[in-house]
This record gives sequence, C-alpha cells and structure tokens, in this order.
Amino acid sequence: MRRVILRRDGSRRCSNNSPVTIVRQVKYGKCCRNLACRIGGHVVDGCTEFVASGAEGTREAMTCATCGCHRNFHMKEEITQVLCACSSHPTTRTVGD
Repeated sequence: MRRVILRRDGSRRCSNNSPVTIVRQVKYGKCCRNLACRIGGHVVDGCTEFVASGAEGTREAMTCATCGCHRNFHMKEEITQVLCACSSHPTTRTVGD
C-alpha cells in the first residue's frame, strides 16, 4: 500500500489546538481488464491484488507481477485519514490556587 502525506494543514486544528495532517493511502485491488472484449464477452483473469513488478519510480512498477496488466486496469481504493499530533491521554487543567 502506498502512503502519501497530502498536506500539513496549519489552519485546521483538532480539539486541543494541535495541527492536523491529512494522509492518503492508495491500494490497487482486483484486476478489471476484460480479456474477451474483442469477441463481445466479459472475462477477467482473477487477479485479486496489484503487485508491482519493480521498484517504485521505475517502469516496471506500473506492471502487475501477477497478471501482467498495467496498474490502471486494477480497481483503485483510496483511504483518506485526518491525523492529529494530540496525545492519546486527555489533558487536564487545574483552575485556581
């Protein structure tokens, strides 16, 4: 799964005034290439997940090692998360004294 930090948004803040980071994860699932398109049918090869043939940034990274198809034939799944630098424990403040 590829993880990309989209932006650190200084204007958006969480509940305790910490800055927010938006992270997008991209995963390519099953292959949707129609192998019987020329004869008017619909047949897919059964490849369930994109596995890159080479390292990221190379041409081989765009070809699936399992089925040999280009990455664009695989279903794209995006997960967007909004992360905060907050501590997991709530902060308490004492007033008075």
